[in-house]
Formats: sequence, C-alpha cells, structure tokens
Amino acid sequence: MSQQDGSVDAERSNVTDLVANCDPSGKRTIFVLTKVDMAEENLADPSRIRKILSGKLFPMKALGYFAVVTGRGRKDDAIQTIKDYEENFFRNSKLLKDSQIRSTQVTTRNLSLAVADCFWKMVRETVEQQADSFKARRFNLETEWKNNFPRLREQDRDELFERARGEILDEVVNLSQVSPREWEERLLVNMWGKVSGNVFENIYLPAAQTGASETFNTAVDIKLRQWAESTLPAQSVECGWESLKSEFQKFMQRASQAPEHDDIFDQLKRAVVNEAMNRHKWEDKASDMLRVIQLNTLEDRTIADKRDWDQAVKFLEASVKAKMKESEETLKALLGPSVKERWLYWKYQSEVQSKRQQVKNELDRILYSNDKHPPILSYDELTTVRNNLQRNAIEVDNEFVREIWNAVYRRHFLNKALGRAYDCKKAFYLYHQQMDVDCADVVLFHRVQQMMKVTSNALRQQITNREARRLDKEIKEVLDDYSQDQGKKVQLLTGRRVTLAEELKRVRQIQEKLEEFIQALNKEK
Repeated sequence: MSQQDGSVDAERSNVTDLVANCDPSGKRTIFVLTKVDMAEENLADPSRIRKILSGKLFPMKALGYFAVVTGRGRKDDAIQTIKDYEENFFRNSKLLKDSQIRSTQVTTRNLSLAVADCFWKMVRETVEQQADSFKARRFNLETEWKNNFPRLREQDRDELFERARGEILDEVVNLSQVSPREWEERLLVNMWGKVSGNVFENIYLPAAQTGASETFNTAVDIKLRQWAESTLPAQSVECGWESLKSEFQKFMQRASQAPEHDDIFDQLKRAVVNEAMNRHKWEDKASDMLRVIQLNTLEDRTIADKRDWDQAVKFLEASVKAKMKESEETLKALLGPSVKERWLYWKYQSEVQSKRQQVKNELDRILYSNDKHPPILSYDELTTVRNNLQRNAIEVDNEFVREIWNAVYRRHFLNKALGRAYDCKKAFYLYHQQMDVDCADVVLFHRVQQMMKVTSNALRQQITNREARRLDKEIKEVLDDYSQDQGKKVQLLTGRRVTLAEELKRVRQIQEKLEEFIQALNKEK
C-alpha cells in the first residue's frame, strides 16, 4: 500500500519511485492519497487531484487509487468521530460535486473493501495455482501406482498394519486346530532331542559300564531320581515352549508360501512374533507339577505287556543306531579317509591321521581279545600299545592313545548294546517269568519312554488350556503397542508401495482441502 500526503506536492515525493521499482506492474500496489481535505483547500487547480487518482500525474501503476481523510489531526478524536468527519467532507466536497473523482475512490470504507477484495483475489489465484500443482502431482502418482501395482488397492501404513494384525491373529487361532495326537508326537520328538544327550552320557553309559545288572539298576535308579529332581522339569518346560514357538512359526511359514501371500507384511510379522515370544513366560507352577508326574513314572520299572516291551526295544534300537552314526562320524574325523576312499577318490590321510589309524589297529586287537573289556585302559595296556607302535617308528603319548581309545570303545559298546537290543526282541516271555535275561537297558529305555509320554501329554494340556491363550494375549498386546508407535510402522512397513500410497493419500487430502477452500471463496464472492 503506497501512501501519499495530499497536502504536499506529489512530484517532490520519492514514494512513488520506490513503489514503481518494487512493483513495476502494479499488481500488488494500492495507492492512497491522504489529507484530501487540506489538499482541496490549498489547490488552485482541482484537476490535479483527479490526475493523481487516475494514475496520470506520475509513472506508477496500481490496482486502485483512493482518497481518504483520517481526521482533523486531533489525537483525542474517537474512531467514529473520524469516520463521521470523513463522510461529511466527501459528501460536501467540490471534487465529487464537480465529478473530479468517483465516489468509489473515496472514504476509508471503500479503501478497506478494495484491499479485502484484492487480498482474496490474490489468495484465490495462489490457491488455484497450488490446487493445479497438486492435481498434476496426484495424476503422476496415480499413474505410477497403476503401472507398478495394477491389481493392488492403495493402503497406507495404518491400513496395512490392520491387515497384518488380522492375519497374525488368524494364525494364532490355527494353533487350536492342531490335534492332541499331533501335539504329543511333536512334543515327544522335541523332548527326546533335548534329553537324549543326558540319558546316554549321564545315565545309560555310566550305569552300563558298572558291569553287573544289579549295579546297573541301582545306578540307573539313583541317576534318574537326581535328574527328575533337578534339571528334567525345566528341560521339559523349555521343550514345551520351543514346541509351541516352532508350531506357531510353522503356521506363519506356511502362510508365507500361500499363493495369495503379501510379502510386505513379513518384516512386521516377524517383529511382532519375536517380541511376543520374548515376553512370553511359561506358567511357574508347571515345573512343580511335571516333577511329581515324572518322578512317579520313572520309579515304575515294570513292563506290563508285549506291546510296551516291543516299543521299548524299538526305541532303544533307534536311539543306539543314532548314537552309532555319531560315533562313526567322530572316528572318521579322527582317522581321515578310509582305504576305499583313498583308492577310489585319491584322498590322503594326514600324518596325524595315519598315526591315529595305527593306534586304532592296536586297540582293535585288545578289544578282539577281550570282548568285555572295561571302559578304561590299564597302564600295562597303554605301555604295550606304545611299545608296539615304537617298533614301527611311531611315537605317541598316553593321552594320544586314550583319545583314540574313547572313540573306539564307544563304538564297541554301542555295537554290543545294539546286539543286546536284537536279542531282547523275543525275551519278553522270559522277562515276564522273572527269569535271568540281560535286558536291563530295555527296562531303562521303557522308563524314559513312558516318562516322555506322560510329560508330552501334560505339556500338551498346558499348551491347549493355558499357554496358547496367553500367547494370543501377548501378541495382541504387542500389536496394540505397535499400533500406537508410528516409528515402528515406518520401520517395519517399508518399500515404494507403502511410501507411494502414503504420498498419494497426503496429496489427495491437500488437494481436497484446497478445492473446498476455493469453493468457499467462490461462495463468499
């Protein structure tokens, strides 16, 4: 707004020059001539004001030219008094009566209306330009979506999160579809995988090396009770938790392989499941309940019928074969390639492996001469082995010999145990008649097998009655936490598809608001 004092010569003022330099086209300027009452009194030529208000007196362009009177210079005058004075002046002014100026160019009221009209016109033009810009941006984004994701609905992060929530909770519901038999079979497999090392290394092998069946049974009873009172319940609970986790992740994996699977949710689903699993704790009283059941089951040494006997023999046989396979792999790692492999595949033994092979040959002779050899080599036997090797210019120490002996003897023992398992297949009648049969290891594995069965049954009930529902609750809590955390959504729902949908939503919202604003401006007009 360019103000010019009408009581002085406009030609002497540099205001118009400054305005002309800042706004040459006059698209942002309104010229205001003040103190017109004083100008009218002092001017000899009334047409001079007309020239000023028509923009012809000096080179300055403007949207409008107005003349106002802002009072009589008294500081105490009220606003209404100033307005009344201005209205009276222009009503009686010679300038209006002689048509020197138009009535629309005078008074502060007309000026304010003109300023408002110019302002909203500029606002409308700016908003319309912005609306056109966002319209073009929206078209480009929609074209990109149609080209890259033609069969997918546009969904922002919040909508995608709700879809993922539904899919995750559906998989939790699927846990209830697993039959009791399937649960117990999986729990049995997982339980044996967790306790087999302890059964073999801490119970079966030490007890079997005592020599007699009486001492074997005593050692087994002691070690089984110690085990059941200490680590077995915690191992069982851990097995149940791992089985529940594995089963749920299996459902998630199966869903990820379905034809309609959307991989945009994978990262979010993994994060939710992992967080829920970390929060989940098995019920505290479960271990105490399992301890009582396991102690009672392990104390029962009777095998009532042939079916249970056959199952125990089969269990022993499968377990020994698995350990034999591990033993063979250990020996192969120690001895290197066999004769067949060296001939057919041009493989070679290292110097150390060659020494181990020579030691193994000497130890095989000892076991061949004494099939019931104890698990430890005597000092004389160690000396004999070393002397025999020295004749072939091979120098080894006692520890080197014992290392090979442990692997060789373990395989020898497992072979004998497997042979006893074969012999015991038809020994149930003799056992039932309480005759002397060497099948104490079958009874041990029957006790362990029965313990695992009752434990699996108890764990299955805990899972279906309590733990699955608690896991469902924890997953819902995690989902609720993540739904309030926009940072998590940004972190876990990524990719151009997400950012494009978010941008499209934002551009549409801005464009709609701008169009509403334009409509409101047009109505106001």
